[in-house]
Amino acid sequence: CIMRRKDRERSDPVWIDETLRRSDACHLALLDGGKPYVIPLNFGFERTGDGTLHLYFHCAKEGKKLELIRQNPLAAFSADTDHELVTGESGCDWGMNYRSVAGEGTVIFVTDPAEKKHGLDLLMEHYSGRRDFNYNDHVFAVTEVLRLTVAACTGKERK
Repeated sequence: CIMRRKDRERSDPVWIDETLRRSDACHLALLDGGKPYVIPLNFGFERTGDGTLHLYFHCAKEGKKLELIRQNPLAAFSADTDHELVTGESGCDWGMNYRSVAGEGTVIFVTDPAEKKHGLDLLMEHYSGRRDFNYNDHVFAVTEVLRLTVAACTGKERK
């Protein structure tokens, strides 16, 4: 996709990862037939050795988003942070400073127990700064973990 404001575009993976680290929710966009369906989710993420970005989400084992993913695993996402209102004399002087990341990829259901725990660990680390958690076997069994493998993403910043 072509960004109109090239002066605000950010493509550096370090910048993108830092923006994700500072964001407290990721909005996942799916297709519901011909209509968009967007939901904010808690998330964790990692970048693999080859530079691939993975986002992890967790949820119950049933629900609308899971039905939509089964029908079509292609998804878009966005996350944003560092919001700061800019004021001025006229309405045209007002605006918002921000950092954001948006992209697209494919969502899979994580079935391997080791990767499922890894995904949950990344979620917990994102919000707590720790990865040394144990998970109740029953809760672990009824928790769905999703992985979005990012095919393309870009960042944008106004400061």
